[in-house]
Amino acid sequence: MDYSLGLIALLVGYLTGSISFARIITRIFAPEADLGNLTIDMEDDLGQEPVDSFGANATSMILGPKMGLTVTALDMLKVILPMLIVKVLSPGYPYYFFTSIGSLLGHNWPVYYRFRGGRGYAVIMGSLLLIQWQAILLTTIAGLFIGMVILGNPMICFFLWLWLMIPWMIYFGTSWELIYLIVVVIIFHLGTLPELIATIRLMRSGKYEAYVEALYDSSPPWRMMKKMADRLWILKPVFNRNREAG
Repeated sequence: MDYSLGLIALLVGYLTGSISFARIITRIFAPEADLGNLTIDMEDDLGQEPVDSFGANATSMILGPKMGLTVTALDMLKVILPMLIVKVLSPGYPYYFFTSIGSLLGHNWPVYYRFRGGRGYAVIMGSLLLIQWQAILLTTIAGLFIGMVILGNPMICFFLWLWLMIPWMIYFGTSWELIYLIVVVIIFHLGTLPELIATIRLMRSGKYEAYVEALYDSSPPWRMMKKMADRLWILKPVFNRNREAG
């Protein structure tokens, strides 16, 4: 394998991944809105928290869930199409993995927008649909079931499906697919570090529960997942009884 071609594939992925459809769609349909100043307002005068993520969720908060889904589809296409082209041009070689990693890096830290991007959820989904679509289907269903039905926490679903991909790749994937997935998981969690830091700060200040409730209220995707979790959580009655007893 020629690693110089791998670097070219990585660069192609990074440049295409740096295209921010969240910014483009918002600028077209809501030119007065500023994604950079988007905040989540907490009740009881507890202040505001910046969204600080430029992706489909931020778009849905301004333009609604349909436009959020449009951005998700475009973000998936911006990684799938370059990967397909690289795969066709270099059959038998894993250069398209480099393209996918470049797209994720570009989406999270875009060169066109001062390295302020999204978190890469749609990009990863698009990549894995091309690599092992059956795996992404099964792990997503499993992640949703564990997060919503067993644990009653929709936020866990955000990353659980990706963790479940690791044992899948160990047993059913190739060596390249496993290495690729480990790199993707690392990049994904590096991209979510701002949320982790904010979560720790909010927990220490006693504002985390108010922030979560405000997030569910202001974000259509999170609000929908919260409603699903409330309906599907099989242990909710037990949890409520224990909380009332305490």
